[in-house]
Amino acid sequence: MTTKTIPERKDVAASDQWDLSPLFDTDDAWEQAFNAVQTDLEGYSAYQGRLGESAAVLQEAIEFDLDLSRRLERLYTYAHLKNDEDKSNQVYLGLYQRAVSLYTRASELSSFMRPEIMAVDEERMTAFRESAELADYRFYLEKILRLREHTRTPAEEELLAMSREMAQTAGQVFGQLDNVDLKFGTLADDQGREMELSHGNFTTFLQNPARNVRRQAFFQYYERYEQHKNTVAAALGGSIKGDLFYARSRRYDDCRAAALFSDRMPAAVYDNLITTVRGNLAPLFRYFDFRRQALGLENLHFFDTYVPIVKDVDFQMPYQEAVDTCVAALAPLGEDYTRTMATGLNGSWVDRYENRGKRSGAYSSGCYDSPPYILLNYEAGNINSLYTLIHEAGHSMHTHYSCRHQPYVYHGYTIFVAEVASTFNETLLSAHLMARYRDDPRMRAYLLNREIDNIRATLFRQTMFAEFELEVHRLAENQQPLTLEALTVIYRGLLEAYFGDRMVIDDVLALECLRIPHFYSAYYVYKYATGISAAIALAAQVMEGAAGARERYLKFLTLGGSRFPLEELAVAGVDMASPAPIEQAIAHFDRLVTQLEAVYSQL
Repeated sequence: MTTKTIPERKDVAASDQWDLSPLFDTDDAWEQAFNAVQTDLEGYSAYQGRLGESAAVLQEAIEFDLDLSRRLERLYTYAHLKNDEDKSNQVYLGLYQRAVSLYTRASELSSFMRPEIMAVDEERMTAFRESAELADYRFYLEKILRLREHTRTPAEEELLAMSREMAQTAGQVFGQLDNVDLKFGTLADDQGREMELSHGNFTTFLQNPARNVRRQAFFQYYERYEQHKNTVAAALGGSIKGDLFYARSRRYDDCRAAALFSDRMPAAVYDNLITTVRGNLAPLFRYFDFRRQALGLENLHFFDTYVPIVKDVDFQMPYQEAVDTCVAALAPLGEDYTRTMATGLNGSWVDRYENRGKRSGAYSSGCYDSPPYILLNYEAGNINSLYTLIHEAGHSMHTHYSCRHQPYVYHGYTIFVAEVASTFNETLLSAHLMARYRDDPRMRAYLLNREIDNIRATLFRQTMFAEFELEVHRLAENQQPLTLEALTVIYRGLLEAYFGDRMVIDDVLALECLRIPHFYSAYYVYKYATGISAAIALAAQVMEGAAGARERYLKFLTLGGSRFPLEELAVAGVDMASPAPIEQAIAHFDRLVTQLEAVYSQL
């Protein structure tokens, strides 16, 4: 029997890899650029102590800083993308670490800038901001001046900047363990084919119609986390303590306030999300009941929650067909959008398939001077791969529009609005596929099932993650220990709340909190849940042909980071300060469950 293994990087066709030459043609070119930036960093000394002299001096200093930041981002982007191609490649791990170190050095040398800007008296700064020299930097300065009460002395700022590289250790330890050192062994699928279990195909195994295969994959996967649970818990605890250190150092009330401040995001948005979802779990429970009955199970386990309820639909979509499908689904956004996206996805934007050592999952990444690259681990037999492709394409097109319409200083949009662009695309894909298969009730049931599971994973599950983050950070803030037991007890309690009595909670599932990479970026995951809520509302407007809806949405994509996120979403046509979009998303989920029950009864 032949065992299917994960290929080495060198065995992946060049046409299936991204092309990083727009960043640097060679590693030597990267080295030359690195050395030039390293030398030019000393230029910060020419501005230290002078930012309050005049608007012209401040303008010159800002532009020097932005130019170096732009060059640093190019260096970092190349290094991190090459590092993610194969985490075991020590050459590119070295480049990545050097890029991070250079970032740290730049942060140290530029750390005087914000305190000096904030030290300029209010009347003088008002005159500066109204001057012709600084007309292009008014919002940039506004965001800095908001931080006055959370900024320390220049010497303290320098120490905080120096600590950043050290503070990343917990996340780096987790990343190396999770992506390189953990090996999950092999197991046979329902056809008796022996396959290597990996992050990339774990969900595919959970979608297998044979319950014994799903069960074995689930327990075999979590066995590795069981073996390393104390190490991973220590890494997560260290990351949370780092969040607390920076929150207290900068005089925020708590870690959440520190994380939300830069987006000017009210805590009420976070609280509205948790309260609204917690208060509306009935449709989710109804879906779990339906899933259990449709699968003919006495008890539902977590490893039963991914398998398609319609078992005999063989989904196969090669990458090229997936690109064509994405283009058709996004036709409501116009030809400029779809033509640009197709060129990138068919060309050199995407690193398509899994190889040994490659970073798991998927993302969109790039910089102002590069294409908006996409890392995938695409599998033709997994419909999630199609959705992942259109999701990441949403990010990349958002980046494309932002870079095309904004100057460098404002091109970078926040994660809060980023998740809207990606999940908006997924919503249009679901509608497109439902229309494509309108005369096929079996496929419609399959797709409804898929969309329901997507909303479940993005809205309900990410809200549960958000509540976990809030609770564990409060442990740290109240000087309570962040032990393995403390973390898993909280997570177990949330599993019981969000699944009710509809699912058997296997003990190892409490270890799930130890394998979520986003927990190393504090208060990130709630943005998925708010993002899908906004996306469902905006997609409905566009698909229904509401007057100006497409134009408002495309305008939103061009805004980059030129406004605060709630203001940008208001331009798009949705008010995320209200619980209404979350309620609308849950109502949409409820309708989908009703439709699935009706379609399934016809099979």
